[in-house]
Amino acid sequence: MHEASVGGLWGGCAAASWWRLFCVPRTQGAIPFRPGGGTPCFGPARLWPRVRRGVVSSGTLQRDHMQWSEEEEAAARKKVEENSATRVAPEEQVKFESDANKYWDTFYQTHKNKFFKNRNWLLREFPEILPVDQNAKEKVEESSWDQIRSNFSRMQGTEAHCGESCVSSAPGNKGRPNFPNPDLEEHSEGPGKTGRFPGSNATFRILEVGCGAGNSVFPILNTLQNFPGAFLYCCDFAPEAVRLVKSHASYTEARCSAFVHDVCDDGLAYPFPDGVLDAILLVFVLSSIHPGRMQAVVHRLSRLLKPGGMLLFRDHGRYDNAQLRFKKGRCLSENFYVRGDGTRAYFFTKGEVHRMFCEAGLHEKQNLVDHRLQVNRKKQVVMHRVWVQGKFQKPLHWTQRG
Repeated sequence: MHEASVGGLWGGCAAASWWRLFCVPRTQGAIPFRPGGGTPCFGPARLWPRVRRGVVSSGTLQRDHMQWSEEEEAAARKKVEENSATRVAPEEQVKFESDANKYWDTFYQTHKNKFFKNRNWLLREFPEILPVDQNAKEKVEESSWDQIRSNFSRMQGTEAHCGESCVSSAPGNKGRPNFPNPDLEEHSEGPGKTGRFPGSNATFRILEVGCGAGNSVFPILNTLQNFPGAFLYCCDFAPEAVRLVKSHASYTEARCSAFVHDVCDDGLAYPFPDGVLDAILLVFVLSSIHPGRMQAVVHRLSRLLKPGGMLLFRDHGRYDNAQLRFKKGRCLSENFYVRGDGTRAYFFTKGEVHRMFCEAGLHEKQNLVDHRLQVNRKKQVVMHRVWVQGKFQKPLHWTQRG
């Protein structure tokens, strides 16, 4: 799915904030500590000269988990009030909802696989997508993608002795046990038998919802080749996106199944039974769905997980720079906007995410707001980026509420 292309917006309080933003030490105090990070400390007088000389790039000049001042948050709130004062006409809103897949299909027909960069940060943030034990996952967080495959190849001999008890879990949490699976039993063809489906022989199964052109799919597949028992499903409701994935040189039906699917249509069957997935990736996808349909989507995805399975979420947060940049007349409803190309974006709070996933009967393992600052070298502006990230686990005795 779409991660909004952003420019910069910086309020009148920028000058006063430079020193606080770029020179406050990264400690476990007021600003949350992030392992593996590290951003150079530049004062206002030293920052832009280094940017102009190319010493600092937009990719390296980034501060993670920043806390906003009251003035900054007030300025962002005012900007949102201004750009949401004028709403899109009701008849236009109906069109954006009914033709949502067409807008995304046009997007991928236009941009192909050139618009987004590969999500090489996935393993760092979500080590649960790999079928390795806890110690290995903690090492993954400190490794680059280039190092990961060689490290895992050396560990495979050890992993073979772990058996099915070596199941992934979030860092700092208990491992994911091998629970009996009543959901899967409903799809069995007799005692101990399960119907054939793509990936039915796999021992670890992942689904990426809203796979787009494969910017998550292929980095994951490159790593999963070291795990013969792993299988990746990926879906998108834009047929062109799925076509791009299937036409990629690295796509193989032996390890991956890409299919067109609208997660908002609860009546559509998946190419696998409920209760077979170890992990679901829901990354910058839910924000493109109408707020009134989000809860049903989360409910349906929860049924696909095994007991102990993880739903991994990351999406736009409230007052993200992308929200502040919307012009008047692009607001559909509160915190829900439509872009110029007809695609839509919602901006979440941590509380909304908590309520939605817990309402689906999942247990919260992580739920955080990630405030970051990025520098755009070309435009010489600083951008406040805000994302919400969560990890939610399906319990052994799972019941949906509502």
